[in-house]
Amino acid sequence: MGMQVCMNAMMQCTMGMAPSSLIPTMKTVQTNNVLAANIMDNIPIMNIPPFGMCQSPSNPVVAAATAAALGVLTPMPCVPATPAPWVPGSPQVLVCGMPALNDSSKLICIWGGSISITNPGQTNHMIP
Repeated sequence: MGMQVCMNAMMQCTMGMAPSSLIPTMKTVQTNNVLAANIMDNIPIMNIPPFGMCQSPSNPVVAAATAAALGVLTPMPCVPATPAPWVPGSPQVLVCGMPALNDSSKLICIWGGSISITNPGQTNHMIP
């Protein structure tokens, strides 16, 4: 069983250079007196703040900067692009009608990064 994820959970992107903190959409459900997250908390900037600098060559801004530097990888500011929900979540536990987010869920950025939860934000509530 994994831990339920909530406000201020820490995340890391494989293509980002810094961790970031999850900001769930306002809901009526809390865990440990903190706002709970579900798999639909995947909106860039609103739910998923930037991860410092992006180093993915698939990111057009990074590719352009790298080309301008004659092929030397040149990281550029991260702007997450996450159109799909977190997977798999916890379908047995619903938060406002959607599967709850657990700490083993992943979120894919279209620039090639995989976002994972490094700290769920609370340590008392486990969910499947």
